[in-house]
Amino acid sequence: MPDIKLSIIIPVYNEINSVMEILRLVKNERHNKEIIIVDDGSTDGTRELLEQISGDNIKVLFNEENHGKGYCLRRAIGHAGGDITIIQDADLEYYPDEYGSLIEKIVEGKADVVYGSRFLGSHRVFHFYHYLGNMAVNLAANILLDANLTDLMTCYKAFKTPLLKKMLLKADRFGIETEITAEIFKRKYRVYETPISYNGRTLEEGKKIKWTDFFHCIYWLLRASMRTVDVGHETLLKLTAMKNNNAWVYDKVKPFLGKNIIELGSGIGTISRYLIARGRKVTLTEINEEYARYLQSRFSANPSVKIVKADVSGIDKIFDAGSFDSAVGINLLEHIDNDAQLLKGIFKILTPGGKLILIVPAHKALFSRFDRDVGHQRRYSKKELTDKLTEAGFTVEAAEYMNFFSSAGWFINFRIFKMKQMPNFTVKLLDRFIPFIAWIEKYIRFPFGLSLFFAAQKKVISK
Repeated sequence: MPDIKLSIIIPVYNEINSVMEILRLVKNERHNKEIIIVDDGSTDGTRELLEQISGDNIKVLFNEENHGKGYCLRRAIGHAGGDITIIQDADLEYYPDEYGSLIEKIVEGKADVVYGSRFLGSHRVFHFYHYLGNMAVNLAANILLDANLTDLMTCYKAFKTPLLKKMLLKADRFGIETEITAEIFKRKYRVYETPISYNGRTLEEGKKIKWTDFFHCIYWLLRASMRTVDVGHETLLKLTAMKNNNAWVYDKVKPFLGKNIIELGSGIGTISRYLIARGRKVTLTEINEEYARYLQSRFSANPSVKIVKADVSGIDKIFDAGSFDSAVGINLLEHIDNDAQLLKGIFKILTPGGKLILIVPAHKALFSRFDRDVGHQRRYSKKELTDKLTEAGFTVEAAEYMNFFSSAGWFINFRIFKMKQMPNFTVKLLDRFIPFIAWIEKYIRFPFGLSLFFAAQKKVISK
């Protein structure tokens, strides 16, 4: 706890009766913290009070005009430098002495975001129509995001600051609450709720939210739910859902696997779960911190699995020579700047006779904007990859195209129509036909395909 620094964000608008008291309570709260106050064009004397505030860990920002809570939060997030960021309203509805329980799961490493739920803890009993509106927004969000939140509109939300800074936020008013929630769940952050106390105030006492804000919240919920957050991450999620395709990939890989396997660039474990079988030791590698954390939560309890957060481009500097009898790279090589160097590194960490199994995107003519958006450096020809493997010291045992029938669809979607992501309908439809496609390609080797499958062996040097 002493090593944790909090960033407390306080948006303020016409809170002359409470702002100095809430500031006192926040300052007296026991954690190491910085306080970022954003005055949203107050006209009741609040601004003049805030202009007198000073302190090493207090920053006060002023908006010349009233823009809304969302605008204030966006501005303050840019200044947040703590490990955990908490949103605190400037009224006296919430209790800063509950920060400890709010951040507990984040400090323990179990959560990325924590919502303080007013309906799980003690609260002032009134505002039925506000409660009804909150429940309606909650229901819509839970349906759209496949969640079970009890209090989406709560002020008290705690975030790992680096994750909060990654969010794409645009709402100016109270729609920021639903926009934040959609961003959180689309990015697959780990979310907890914890009970908090709540002393709700009336409109006469200064409550700002109005019934019209219900429609703003629904609008931003729908908008944020439908937009693409991260093309690469969403593509991984879609591929994970393609069960027939993944089973086909594993059927191609399985005959070349040994007992001590390293998977290079495991992502969120789409193929990893197939590699982990009785009698095998599997090392999963991933450079992306969020994906590595997800792999830890999914597989770390398995004693046969080791998870390493690493940049595989220097794989031979991470693992000793001869550490593995099999290396698997599914849709990895195209992301690496110096792929020839990586192949040489993989060669070093394999035992003599060890196998390298690769699946890469095929044909430079299919390279599209979508390839660039998901981080592809290139698409391969069979000759190019064969030459690079041979130069690295491998003997190519299998080299064949996969998914011939999807090539035309890829060309139409991403080269002609220049789509920015894989259409959900197309993904689902393709996966239904994968068993049929796999059966055909088992007997017919097409000279073209969406992907290339390679299996290569480390040469055994005879004395």
